[in-house]
Amino acid sequence: MTDAKLIAELLELAKRVGREAGELLQNRPAAFQVTSKSTAIDVVTQMDSQSENHIVSEILKVRPDDGIIGEEGSQRTSKSGITWVIDPLDGTVNYLYGLPGWNVSIAAKDFQGVVVGVVVAPTINSTWSASRSGGAFLNDQAIACNEGVELNRALVGTGFAYDVDARPTQLAQLSELLARIRDIRRNGAAAVDLCFVAMGALDGYFEKGLQEWDLAAGGLIATEAGAKVTTIAGTTIAAAPALHATLSFRLSQ
Repeated sequence: MTDAKLIAELLELAKRVGREAGELLQNRPAAFQVTSKSTAIDVVTQMDSQSENHIVSEILKVRPDDGIIGEEGSQRTSKSGITWVIDPLDGTVNYLYGLPGWNVSIAAKDFQGVVVGVVVAPTINSTWSASRSGGAFLNDQAIACNEGVELNRALVGTGFAYDVDARPTQLAQLSELLARIRDIRRNGAAAVDLCFVAMGALDGYFEKGLQEWDLAAGGLIATEAGAKVTTIAGTTIAAAPALHATLSFRLSQ
């Protein structure tokens, strides 16, 4: 098991590197070099790569034996027992269009799971952080998810896949919920949606098709804030336990 001193060191490293990457990304280029990934509308810019390169370089300067899993292709097997899971620019489309909420998501995991998570969203002046069994924080202030919210009063976030073949299933899930909840929000960045659940800005969140780098940091933050976070049949659901159970039932229909 990773000891408390090491967890604290990992958390501080993630905060520093996440903050630096956020500052790098705020210097928007005059022109974007845009390429496609999994589909024509799943895009990546030169800034995604620059951010990932900075994060990986800075982590390995301090911890050269750690592993890396990065969305933009950085892969390295761990020799230390610690592996970093990095989304260098979560919400690339928001970033490309100049919309708020894009973020840098950095987590570290050991053989038991994620031990620290940091999500830095400069455009909304927000840094969320958590460590395993250490609670969740927004700008160093403790946060907790909303408890006791009935489905018909729930504000729920979601997102849609860039694989258009997956969208009919997502639309069916949305249709199942929309008549039963307070309202829906689509913010455009999974890590921030999970952190919004953690701080009570959303009552719940669901999305099909998240990858490990989308979920690692924000999932820990939501969990440490009291939410239940699960992924079943490809759909991730995050909410306080009672609402989570209701959302899980409705989304399985």
